[in-house]
Amino acid sequence: MIQKIAILGAESSGKSVLAEALARRFKTIWVPEYLREFVDHHQRVPRSEEQLHIAQTQRKRELELSESAKDYLFCDTTPLMTALYSRHYFEELDPELLQLEKQHDYAFTIVTAPDFPWTADGLQRESPAVRQRVHEELLDILDSREIPFMLVEGALEQRITQVDFALQFLN
Repeated sequence: MIQKIAILGAESSGKSVLAEALARRFKTIWVPEYLREFVDHHQRVPRSEEQLHIAQTQRKRELELSESAKDYLFCDTTPLMTALYSRHYFEELDPELLQLEKQHDYAFTIVTAPDFPWTADGLQRESPAVRQRVHEELLDILDSREIPFMLVEGALEQRITQVDFALQFLN
């Protein structure tokens, strides 16, 4: 049985790098963040009415890729983050996105700490202050919904070691 692992975090906190590295470490695959693909393709950030599509596409890719995964499927973000950013930027949430957000059905949730230099990418990333604010909002949401998570910190190898240790207790 495949265990889906959610990797959440604010912009420029190392989610994608960690997801890819963990997939290599565990000889499986990972689900890249669809938002990044959307922004690259459209050369702009998404509008409010596009948030649901982004979250639905992310979930659809999780389902598709789970068939090829081995033991774990590392998910670089989830609809929870799409909903968080929707609240942050648009102050409202599509009712269907709210439902997707509540379906947090992951075996384990990892949060990447914003503990290394922020990097601008020209389209998606806003500022170190926004990154910190989103990080705090994420922790508040996870705590309020009683979703257990592990905060990973440090360089990539330290993060891999932290996750490797924690995953031993899932099986």
